[in-house]
Amino acid sequence: MNTRKLATCAIIAAIYAVLTIITASLSFGNIQFRVAEALCVLPLLLPYTGWGVTAGCLLANIFSTVSPLDIVIGTLATAICCAVIAKWRKTWLAVLMPALCNGIMVGAMLAAVLTPEQFWLSFAIFGAEVAAGELAVLLVVGLPLKKLLQKDPLQKVLKLQ
Repeated sequence: MNTRKLATCAIIAAIYAVLTIITASLSFGNIQFRVAEALCVLPLLLPYTGWGVTAGCLLANIFSTVSPLDIVIGTLATAICCAVIAKWRKTWLAVLMPALCNGIMVGAMLAAVLTPEQFWLSFAIFGAEVAAGELAVLLVVGLPLKKLLQKDPLQKVLKLQ
């Protein structure tokens, strides 16, 4: 990874972390609309940016109000979805992978931490809530962000051509 790519990833990580922390009331818990997850579309355009998204998620999850497990589980979910998106580079994956990974992994973590006595019921509910929030953010913010970044002036700046 060259200096330009490393700097790009650092900027993405900072944007992700700041967006998540300033919207913490929406970003953590079983019903979450983590606006920064819209950045998961970046590996469609530049595969290496998944490292920045994952690093930003790690930094943001240090401030999790749910559990220290969120640092590991939430970050791992984001790393997996960014790796899949970067490898296959399909727009539908950029929408579905974060919802699927976070719905399953974060939903299970929330159920284990918040209601372990009713894990399976809570997992189904929390997983669906997290997945729905991910889908909403990616459809409303992520896809328009992708289209914006593909416009000609930005392509030249970001060297997407």
